[in-house]
Amino acid sequence: MLSDKMRDALNEQINAEMYSAYMYLSMATYLEDNNYTGMSSWMKAQAQEEMFHAMKFYGFINDRRARVTLKQIDAPPTEWESPLAVFKDAFAHEQKVTGLIHKLVDMAEDEKDHATRSFLQWFVDEQVEEESSTDEIVQKLTMVGDKVQGLYIIDRELGGRKGGGEGE
Repeated sequence: MLSDKMRDALNEQINAEMYSAYMYLSMATYLEDNNYTGMSSWMKAQAQEEMFHAMKFYGFINDRRARVTLKQIDAPPTEWESPLAVFKDAFAHEQKVTGLIHKLVDMAEDEKDHATRSFLQWFVDEQVEEESSTDEIVQKLTMVGDKVQGLYIIDRELGGRKGGGEGE
């Protein structure tokens, strides 16, 4: 069984993962409205991946015979100055999520909740990939600046991302 404190914290993480999905969909909308369909496609896949993460937490809480409690999802931003600003926000958001996951790990260790600690290791590893992939895009967009050709190439490259579930 999960402690009430751990259950509540994991439920908060479900909300954070769903907010992430909502934010990435908002980013996708902004990018698509500005004719960056490849970048928009990347963000849609990212939104699906975040919902997959939320469902992993949902399943774990249920597996531990605890109650999932869904909460209101805050509205994400809807406007950015450029694709670079979008991906900078995405990178900063992934860094924030990493911090949330680390706090959950610390709590599981403090409570000697080995099952939760083991479950969270997947997310610790996943966040390394999440930060790395968004940072790589930020670096590429920074390199090309506002050069149309470079933006076109990055947009086309990001449009090749498939799916958004486990292993993506």
